[in-house]
Amino acid sequence: MPALFQPLKLRGLELQHRGWVSPMCQYSCDPDDAPGVPNDWHLMHLGSFAAGGAALILTEAAAVNAEGRISPRDAGLYNDAQAEAWQRITSFVHRHGPAEAKIGVQLAHAGRKGSTYWPFSGRQGSVPESDGGWTTVGPSASAFDGYAVPAAMTEEQIRGVIGDFAAAAGRALDAGFDTMEIHAAHGYLLHQ
Repeated sequence: MPALFQPLKLRGLELQHRGWVSPMCQYSCDPDDAPGVPNDWHLMHLGSFAAGGAALILTEAAAVNAEGRISPRDAGLYNDAQAEAWQRITSFVHRHGPAEAKIGVQLAHAGRKGSTYWPFSGRQGSVPESDGGWTTVGPSASAFDGYAVPAAMTEEQIRGVIGDFAAAAGRALDAGFDTMEIHAAHGYLLHQ
């Protein structure tokens, strides 16, 4: 039998097989009425993978604080409204996926690459505050090519982001996620 169809155990996480769904940015949260709150789009998108038999589904990057979002349309896990919306999705996956289907969340902070236009806007670069953007932060005041200059983080802000990751992890557990992934690539904050 090919390894793809064999069960896999990673510490305490047991998966039926090795057919997983990787994180995919959706840029589908409502930036005006419910910033960072996953909605019916996310339920349909992630739920369809569960109904299709995926053993593990990973969400798109969920920001650990508002300024950590990649774009104004990105998901978060930094408040109770977001956690409640994610719980609706985790419950759906557990109820309608195959027996033992699992769902994980990818926790992230975009750092200096945050506050950008979403790909479907037809624009590139940083979203100005007048259009719903924000001042980004990074380890220094060095801009990513074509983006606004971020504010250099203080030691207090660094400790704050560490606390934000911990708080988001707690919300993820409360929301019913089975596992978590820390996003530390693509030039986002932890990669910087």
